[in-house]
Amino acid sequence: MDFGRRRKHMAVFTKDKSFYKTLITLAIPISLQNLITFAVNFADNLMIGSLGDNAVSGVYVGNQMQTVVQMFIGGVEGAILILAAQYWGKKDTGSIRKVVSIGVKFALGVGIVASLIAVLFPSVVIGLFTQEAGVIQEGAVYLQIVGFTYLFFCISQVMIASMRSVETAKIGLYISIIALVVNVSLNYILIFGKLGFPAMGVRGAAVATLISRVLEMCVSAGYVFFMDKKLRLGFRDLLHTDRQLLKDFVRYGLPIIGGQVVWSVNMLANTKILGCYTAGVMAAASITGMLHNLIYVWMNGLSSAVGIITGKTVGAGLYEKMKEYAKTVQMIFLGVGLVSGALVLLFRDGFIGLYDVSAEAQAYSYQFINVIAVTIIGTCYQAACLFGLVKSGGDISFVFKNDTIFVFLVVIPSALIAMWMGAAPWVVFACLKCDQILKCFVAVVKINRYNWMKNLTRDNNKKEELADGRE
Repeated sequence: MDFGRRRKHMAVFTKDKSFYKTLITLAIPISLQNLITFAVNFADNLMIGSLGDNAVSGVYVGNQMQTVVQMFIGGVEGAILILAAQYWGKKDTGSIRKVVSIGVKFALGVGIVASLIAVLFPSVVIGLFTQEAGVIQEGAVYLQIVGFTYLFFCISQVMIASMRSVETAKIGLYISIIALVVNVSLNYILIFGKLGFPAMGVRGAAVATLISRVLEMCVSAGYVFFMDKKLRLGFRDLLHTDRQLLKDFVRYGLPIIGGQVVWSVNMLANTKILGCYTAGVMAAASITGMLHNLIYVWMNGLSSAVGIITGKTVGAGLYEKMKEYAKTVQMIFLGVGLVSGALVLLFRDGFIGLYDVSAEAQAYSYQFINVIAVTIIGTCYQAACLFGLVKSGGDISFVFKNDTIFVFLVVIPSALIAMWMGAAPWVVFACLKCDQILKCFVAVVKINRYNWMKNLTRDNNKKEELADGRE
């Protein structure tokens, strides 16, 4: 009865000022880091774009290998963030070091395998995506050099994830700023042959990426091993593997990797379905996607911050406090969604004007962006709830199952049916984005049942009984 009264009178916004302070402290550097990554990719595309169609296509196809690497390392990062954040809530830094050690070993495995494939068989990898001889030639040159970066990339991502899990987010921002300056500067120098260097074209872009990745890894690992005062991770920690935590790592990492695979299939289906229409439709989808990603950057930073706070709070066993936070998160991200939708409409005309495309592409861009202005409201709410709260709160498999159901039973079938019926491109596009709204209904029910709060930590290497959020 007391629990019912507490739930009934629970405040919509928490009065805990530390929640808002922590949210902003974590969200700002993470958002800026994401924005810098976006800027690096955008700058790369602009500079490589001057080298011709084969170079642009070759680099684009070559970077598909990077997408695969990110898919797997994303699972490793996710497992680190979820487990380590919960142990951080218990102030159990010893277990966090063990989790990070396991993550480093997985990162080494992913990085080494990916690098060997890319360096030894670049033409074969590029040939999986295209049959154009010119594209394969340029792509193979690029991939053979960039392939060396995968190992360094995987290690740096694990280092940054370990720092985020203990609420050290600023160092990741500083590392990204360094990588941005180095990458863009070297791209300009090596691609176009400045400051006495020969013009290396695509090869120069690859060398610039390699140097920036090595520097990124050195700075991130150097900070974690020699400067960080929270984890105190040492090289000796990497020599040991806790078998029980290894089982946890695999158990919670696999659904995250599965979710990444589902996401990749969804993106591929989006491209394939819209590719059945004219070049104008594809151009509009590309323009819309760029605007969406730009707006999504700051939302993702907030959502990531929520995930860290959630893991820490659940790990500490503060379930009533977490329920209070969950109410606040829902209201905040509903507001973020409404603001994001308004910003999309506000910048629509100016953003489309940046592109020198046909009148057809412009017309479709207006239609697609109007769709995004609505669906991004749902994206902000459900992504924060399902990823920031549910997944980080311990119910990882639910998010994977939910995404799988929506992608394969709702999104792709509805888009194919709409296309088969001869619907306008914007209708098909809306079908491809409809899950962003529909998932909100699932999120509302799931979040407010509070059965997603599961303590995944162990005490003295003995498995704790999963907490269901009831005290």
